[in-house]
Amino acid sequence: MLCLSFTSLLVLVLGVSLGAAFPQGALKKSCSLSKYKFIMRHEMKAARKMTEHFENIKLQSDRKCNTRLFHRKWKIADLSVPDRVILVEAELNLTIAMLELPTVPSFDEARQRPLAFLTQVREDLRGCMAMEATSHQPSGRLRHWLHNLQTAKNTETTGCLEASAILNIFQVLEDLRCTARREQCT
Repeated sequence: MLCLSFTSLLVLVLGVSLGAAFPQGALKKSCSLSKYKFIMRHEMKAARKMTEHFENIKLQSDRKCNTRLFHRKWKIADLSVPDRVILVEAELNLTIAMLELPTVPSFDEARQRPLAFLTQVREDLRGCMAMEATSHQPSGRLRHWLHNLQTAKNTETTGCLEASAILNIFQVLEDLRCTARREQCT
């Protein structure tokens, strides 16, 4: 009985000591978006092919859109690094949602590679967001943009949101590159 109690006590002391030596989260994978500082040529080519294909099949309709989500009076480099991460996640969420909409078979093929790439980027970004401080409050500039995004989602047609997201995919990718560069993006 005494041996069992001593063993239990020893295991408890060792567990606490090792826990203090290796703080929780210290063994987690580090957050690294650096692989997105330079987006691979084949990803850019696939995005360009998709955008061109979209223009050929979708923009033939006379569409009047009011949304100017991607036309900002400020640059992403003006935001703090945590604000950039939030902005890019919101841009990715919109773009991915629009790419996932049902479409004609010919566009379905063109969107597959960009959709897979953007989905992977979003997973990586969310992993980083989970590791970093969750108490960050977005700046007024970013809050205003997020409000405009929500308003557009509630008021614009799906076709307008789709066109805006797909035709501005290169801005999303540029915002991603800036976010990956962190403080080095100016």
